Amino acid sequence: MPSLALPQRTAADLRRINADFYESLWAGSRLVDPRRFNTWPMVRDLAMALPRRLEVAPGLRPRLPLDGTYFVDLSPSATKGLRAHGASAMRGSLSALPCPTAGFDLICALDILEHLPDDERALQELSRVAAPDARMLLSVPLHPEAWTDFDDFVGHARRYEPVMLVRRLAAHGWTIEQSAVYGMQANSSRLLAIGQWYLTHHRERALWWYNHVLMPLGLRLQKPLQWRAGMGSTQGVDEVVLLCRRT
Repeated sequence: MPSLALPQRTAADLRRINADFYESLWAGSRLVDPRRFNTWPMVRDLAMALPRRLEVAPGLRPRLPLDGTYFVDLSPSATKGLRAHGASAMRGSLSALPCPTAGFDLICALDILEHLPDDERALQELSRVAAPDARMLLSVPLHPEAWTDFDDFVGHARRYEPVMLVRRLAAHGWTIEQSAVYGMQANSSRLLAIGQWYLTHHRERALWWYNHVLMPLGLRLQKPLQWRAGMGSTQGVDEVVLLCRRT
């Protein structure tokens, strides 16, 4: 069941764009404590019950507790920063996780699946490392018709149709238990255009402003997540975070 993608760029193009963008981002970032994110109330309760934990591609914005979680990220700056704070982190790809089969009870993969040229392989890997009855926190952008220049710039390969996403997860043995509207993307197309211009022409300055001004402001302004059963209504929803259960 293929996802609906926008194939203007090759897989190699996507890998290069993502590697360049996120390595530049994490190289100038400081680690943000997981307790500062609006995912923490859900994560805290899950982590207490599920001690074998994996988070994939957290960068320096991990959502699972640093203590006791195994982190995998492609970025050298991200893995170095995580280790500097006492976390167990290894470089690796979601397409070939350096992890044991059925080794984890709680998996977190936020804002990553949409970047990968082969998301089917990624879903296979997430399912492989999940123990029976495991939980997974997953976030993805929705609605291909809502594609903007922002998606191109940050290296997205696709947006997901909600119905197809539910079916694809089910095909890999996952049931969506709860969901919530998620993400911090600006609604103003003009603001996005200005941000992309600065990132293109003055990347170092733009990333400084993001890391030191916009990100802290976004953390202060974020609202508590409103969880609802199943996928829920996705009308007008740009991005969703899902709590899935391995069945």
